[in-house]
Amino acid sequence: MSAPSYSVLASVYDSLMEDVDYVGWADFYEAQFAAHMDKKPGSVLDLGCGTGVLTNLLAARGYDMIGVDLSHEMLARAQSAASSAGLSVLYLAQDMRALDLYGDVDAVVCSLDGINYLTKRDDVARCFARVHTFLAPGGLFLFDVNTPWKFEHVFGDSSYVLENETTFLGWQNQYTRSTGLCRFYLTFFCETAGGLWERFEEVQTERAYSDRTLKRLLSEAGFVVLDVVSDFSGTQAKDEDERHYFICKRL
Repeated sequence: MSAPSYSVLASVYDSLMEDVDYVGWADFYEAQFAAHMDKKPGSVLDLGCGTGVLTNLLAARGYDMIGVDLSHEMLARAQSAASSAGLSVLYLAQDMRALDLYGDVDAVVCSLDGINYLTKRDDVARCFARVHTFLAPGGLFLFDVNTPWKFEHVFGDSSYVLENETTFLGWQNQYTRSTGLCRFYLTFFCETAGGLWERFEEVQTERAYSDRTLKRLLSEAGFVVLDVVSDFSGTQAKDEDERHYFICKRL
């Protein structure tokens, strides 16, 4: 049976992402705050926060966190986790292209290729403009993207299998270099409470953007790009990297 985007993935997302170094991600963000801001930010927006693992981790470190995501299913899990941990986090169901907050935040982060999910340049431009609107002057905008090299040489038309005790995921990629679009065809087999296995399917799409394109859109939105690196250690970005991290500041 088919399911709406993220409705099934939300239920198994965290178990399939167990190898993600969320602590390393949080440490990297805090290092950038210390290096490029006059003082520690009080309020931080996590854009495309998913199930809120990183959002809640930063909240536990003392930041006033807002998490924004399009998926109600993801946000429900994020809010439940925050409540269980005794954390006060504001979670909002919003499209990042139409971000609408009640006031400014001191920093914005967007992790795990959230920008790649915006498949039109105009959508990226709108997202950057909205972030600029709600980011305080001198605030940092930190995000990462899967690189064109990764789409072509790692994703490509490859197939993957991810599995654990309760979930089996078959993942087939279809990358079109001329458009930069990569479609991910996901087939889930999930164990039900009765011990039976149920099949679900989802299709997701990401787009590859060059650093040059992203820098131009950031500049047009009013940001200065302080650096682009390829890892948490700050290695300078090059074309053959799989992921690039952008460190940007609101003018």
